Amino acid sequence: MIRFRRPRTDDAEIIRLIKTELIPLSYTAHPRDASTIRDLPKRLRRGVTFVSSRTKTSKPQGFVHLVTIGETLLFDMLAVHPNHRGKQAGTMLMAQGEAYGRAQGCSIARLFVDDINPRASRLYARIGYKTIRHYPELRLYEMIKPLKFPF
Repeated sequence: MIRFRRPRTDDAEIIRLIKTELIPLSYTAHPRDASTIRDLPKRLRRGVTFVSSRTKTSKPQGFVHLVTIGETLLFDMLAVHPNHRGKQAGTMLMAQGEAYGRAQGCSIARLFVDDINPRASRLYARIGYKTIRHYPELRLYEMIKPLKFPF
């Protein structure tokens, strides 16, 4: 199931997923950077976070954090626990995020993916995201997807 994040019960697991699944792939963040870790709760308070969990009260198996900026939906972070990969959790989290963005009036979704994370790049391409730019100095690809289609 996909549900909204509950900070009191979900944040410890979300932060653990960030530390173990996202930060090791990032060129700009380091696992021992205390200020990065300390700022995670503040970062999660900006925007919206959805979690994938077995039940309404079970701990997150994955999460997606997003922020709306005008008509742009920015996917900030997505992580799924290794034991739950390949079960559509990432795809469902992305779909929930896109639905949220459409409801907020966003016309485009944008994300950045580490260039050493081909698995994530393949997921995003499979669900319709196109690479528009590579930032070699940050080792990131920027990808976008239109959320509104002309009828």
